Amino acid sequence: MHFSLLSVHTASSGGVWALGCLWGAALLSTHTHLHPCTHYEADRGEISPKAPGSTVRPDLQTLYQRLLLAEELGGQVSRDLSSLLEELRNTSRAANISHPISSTATTSDSIPTEKIRQKTDHSGQQTFVQPNIYLYMPHLRQHPDSLLPNVVLGQGRRGVSLVLGIPTVKREKQNYLVSTLRSLLYGLTTLQQQDLLIIVFVAETDSDYVGSIAESIRKNFSREVQSGLLEVISPSQYYYPDFSGLRETFGDSKDRVKWRTKQNLDYSFLMLYAQDKGTYYVQLEDDVVAKAGYFNAMKTFANQQQQWLYLEFSQLGFIGKMFQSRDLPMIAEFFLMFHRDKPIDWLLDHILWVKVCNPEKDAYALLRFHQRGDLAVCVCKDCNKQKAQLRHRYKPSLFQHVGLHSSLSGKLQQLKDKDFGQQSLFQAHSNPAAELSSSLKHYQQHSLERAYRGQDFFWALTPSHGDYILFNFTQPIHISRYLFRSGNIETSGDKFTNTTVEVLPSNASARDRLATGSSSSYKAPDEHFITIGAFENGVAEGEIEEALQPISALRLVVHSDADVWALLSEIHIAV
Repeated sequence: MHFSLLSVHTASSGGVWALGCLWGAALLSTHTHLHPCTHYEADRGEISPKAPGSTVRPDLQTLYQRLLLAEELGGQVSRDLSSLLEELRNTSRAANISHPISSTATTSDSIPTEKIRQKTDHSGQQTFVQPNIYLYMPHLRQHPDSLLPNVVLGQGRRGVSLVLGIPTVKREKQNYLVSTLRSLLYGLTTLQQQDLLIIVFVAETDSDYVGSIAESIRKNFSREVQSGLLEVISPSQYYYPDFSGLRETFGDSKDRVKWRTKQNLDYSFLMLYAQDKGTYYVQLEDDVVAKAGYFNAMKTFANQQQQWLYLEFSQLGFIGKMFQSRDLPMIAEFFLMFHRDKPIDWLLDHILWVKVCNPEKDAYALLRFHQRGDLAVCVCKDCNKQKAQLRHRYKPSLFQHVGLHSSLSGKLQQLKDKDFGQQSLFQAHSNPAAELSSSLKHYQQHSLERAYRGQDFFWALTPSHGDYILFNFTQPIHISRYLFRSGNIETSGDKFTNTTVEVLPSNASARDRLATGSSSSYKAPDEHFITIGAFENGVAEGEIEEALQPISALRLVVHSDADVWALLSEIHIAV
């Protein structure tokens, strides 16, 4: 007798009993010509033992006895199968292979999805296992570690509100990744940094190139890497299939078909890796600029929505598309299923069509199109209306595409989001009257005076050791707090480094007492000014204690030669 373990895998408790009945029936049929699998229920009185005065025929009495035997055998087999099923489940957990189960619905009409479990192997690295991925990418079976992400930089951050996924690849010309990261990190508060994770997926198998990107990020964003805000990962060398057999479709060249197919696999890998890191996942590219305040804008907009599959924060391609992390396994599986067939933005639209559009209306419209040309248009509008219920757009756009050279060799990509609008390159404030002076030479019209009055930003040529900016107040004032922000959303690298904030108290005796006290935290760089703060990650801010008030002057002092220009996009001296 042959028995399929696949049946046990999907059986419910009732299914296991039924299999037990069938097995018991098979055993019984070897001893009798009767087939006891007909569903008799002796305990309900449909067939009962022969009682005094009963007219039940002897052959029915014999049948009843044999059915009791079959039920006993079936019960034993059912218990054996239940035990076997539990052993299989334990083995499955040990191997961490996830079997199809029904997940909690995310919306009233959502498709049941397959859970993706992530595990930690003996080296401490994480992998994700989705059994169906082997159907779409059978070459992965040949290498057990093919789905093991290579976490180059990262602290394992989880539980954040927003996860930003950025795939990056080799480019023949300009690389925009560092500028993109600076734009995303610019202006974030401490709390926002703690509630955010940015994952850079270096979608290459060249270990030297992956290492160079990781080193560049470590060098430029050491604080963000150390805190866990920034992660860098790459795929296994066995992740990508052989692309030589791809069919050319939609008039695309062989190189373009390979490029878009690999892109689908890159997005899928990144989504599966990120799916348990936070509440929302936002897909970006490595050549974008973000609008100031994007973090709060996205989080607030997402929390206001009731039913959606994805939100759009840019109208271009796959840039700025937000998903709920719990939907990522289903979305990634759909992409993997059709990764050879169509570009990623087409596939995303197809998911919406599958979920909400009525194919019968489409078929009817095609039949009637020649008689009533407006009918198909009407049906198309209805489908788009249904899709719009699961796809919500935020305006103005929060991300702009800035890359000119595409990752596809030889392609120039002059895409611009018309809804992005103008960036605010400085923040204006009303500051107290003061005489301004500086040893720094400003560029074009971006002077210190215009920045102080809230009309522009201050942009200076490369600072050197000893350079300064001085705010000499017309009369001593009480300053409650100060804020100096360097760089802006478009020129985020032009920041002040190794630069202190110093004040000149009008009360000389108080100044001397604070500067020379044994427990004082203040430093006196000369006989007049006291250091009260310094630039950290391009920002200097703080409060001034009452003991130092009133203040006659405030200055910024550079203590080492810089490599880049310096830009002040915000000057705020609050009184």
